[in-house]
Amino acid sequence: MNSSGFSTLDYVVFVIYCLTIIGIGVFVSRSKKGQEKTAQDYFLASRSLPWWAIGASLIAANISAEHFIAMSGSGFAIGLGIAAYEWIAAITLIVVAKYFLPIFLEKGIYTMPQFTEVRFNKGVSGFFAIFWLLVYVFVNLTSVSYLGALALEKIVNIPLMYGIIGLLIFSGIYSIYGGLTSVVWTDVIQVVVLVGGGLVTTFLALDAVGGGDGIFHGFATIYDSAQDHFAMIIEKGKILVPDGDGGTMDAFQYLPGLAVLFGAMWLTNLGYWGFNQYIIQKGLAAKSMEDAKKGLIFAAYLKILIPLLVIIPGITAFVLINDFSPTELAEMIGKPVDQIGNIGKSDEAYPWLLKNFVPAGIRGLAFAALTAAIVSSLASMINSTSTIFTIDIYKSYINPNATNKQLVLSGRITAVIALMIAMFVAPFLAYFDQVFQYIQEYTGFVYPGVVCVFAMGLFWKQMTSKAALVTAIITIPLGIIIKLILPDIPFILRMGYVFIILCSVSSIVSFLDKGVKVKSPDLEIGKQKMLTNVGYLFFILGVISFLIGIFYSSQYSSLGVESIFMIATLFTMLGIIFYTNAKMDIEDKKALHVQSTIFNTGAIFNVGAIGIVAIVSVLYIVFWM
Repeated sequence: MNSSGFSTLDYVVFVIYCLTIIGIGVFVSRSKKGQEKTAQDYFLASRSLPWWAIGASLIAANISAEHFIAMSGSGFAIGLGIAAYEWIAAITLIVVAKYFLPIFLEKGIYTMPQFTEVRFNKGVSGFFAIFWLLVYVFVNLTSVSYLGALALEKIVNIPLMYGIIGLLIFSGIYSIYGGLTSVVWTDVIQVVVLVGGGLVTTFLALDAVGGGDGIFHGFATIYDSAQDHFAMIIEKGKILVPDGDGGTMDAFQYLPGLAVLFGAMWLTNLGYWGFNQYIIQKGLAAKSMEDAKKGLIFAAYLKILIPLLVIIPGITAFVLINDFSPTELAEMIGKPVDQIGNIGKSDEAYPWLLKNFVPAGIRGLAFAALTAAIVSSLASMINSTSTIFTIDIYKSYINPNATNKQLVLSGRITAVIALMIAMFVAPFLAYFDQVFQYIQEYTGFVYPGVVCVFAMGLFWKQMTSKAALVTAIITIPLGIIIKLILPDIPFILRMGYVFIILCSVSSIVSFLDKGVKVKSPDLEIGKQKMLTNVGYLFFILGVISFLIGIFYSSQYSSLGVESIFMIATLFTMLGIIFYTNAKMDIEDKKALHVQSTIFNTGAIFNVGAIGIVAIVSVLYIVFWM
């Protein structure tokens, strides 16, 4: 076995995986003889996806190097608390499936910027098109390719730059050729590989730390050895983690206590799962509304499973490094001490496990799982970048009469340019200790405004184009200003403060912008009364939440109770939306009107949703503090 820990069998397994993915991607997206690929074929897979393909592709697009490498790194540094992003996401998917996605499907939406053109105007659409393109290229593509290349470097000694180039080219080959069809159907294969390979790594690491007595004994061992790593609610001053500069910082800065339940983590999840093109695009390609809803519920169950694949290995690596001497590890693994290596930064935890605790052959499968996660996410991001540029910029501003051939060509050229930019920017992320936190913090500048504009646009008939544009423009500057004014508060709390201000600004501008209002259609008395009562209920919840914040924020500041002001604002805003939709006789001229029947869900969906909420609730009760 070479110094990288890879045998010939591992390389054979990995190469077979790579060739299989490329082959499937090209095969499933091939055009029939004499038939030209349309824009709908290329960007939305002909709107033909069944529920299981949607769910699998959502998770394959979501689970990437930021999970296997960065979230595992956060598991190593912080512990199970980082699972909040996964378990809150599972509940968020229920909301998106029931209330957001049906409207997008009914309106025949291709892209999220296109939705803002339908609801507001072309100016708002153009702003969000550029907005998302910058996020995808400079945050998503760069971070995922960097983390994947870091894994290649640590596991098989491939230089970082070569790894970045290789991963971006690999993911680009089939996604650029075949569009969303290639992406989705290879995702179905890759989600099986990444879940299976991820579980193998987890089980082998747990078995090793348990002395060969099985995974349950291994889990009990890491739980006893690192109990502070199993707290879902992190109190201020209790856990110190590396700060990336050789020192330490309070883990509360990343996961500020109750803010994961009452604060802006909901904004991150609603923005990501509800209005993020490379995620929601899978649902937009559903063959039916029922398939779209079931697909998201399927994805939610897979999200609950993800911490077992990525966070538990990180905690296991923490225990192995801290509780066992190099000599003991060498005996356990059966390798010389000088070949075991160390974990210099948190994000090296998963590659270290994979290199040392997974045997030949299986190591190739586990590495294929890691690569599957990376490549599937990159492919989705590449496809969505090309979709947004082509539909919202090229077709809207450059060539409104573009043919299908021109649209597909535009998409492919855009994808190539995005790949080249990501190759240049990605290496600069090497300066961060936990890249997962970099991703969350910098997308945190985006999501308060995204949720405010899109959610109000979906449901509030008073929201105007001017209010949407003002809200969008001030989102990032406002986040930067608050960061400068309050540099020491956790970014999740900072996002909440930004959201409170944005809701206030968008509401004031919308109410003052009366020149674009038209008469509202008359509502049935029963429906008006129902909407009014729901509005009152949310007002009451908002007042109660504000009072809790006022009376208990100082007393329980170590638990981040002040985050409840964000949820109070959300409740109040919902109260305003329901009340004004029922009572005001004017509305924005482009307000949406949909049949309430599109929100109906069947027994399978309802039982599935209840199960998700129940499982997440039990997990929080068991691992509270």
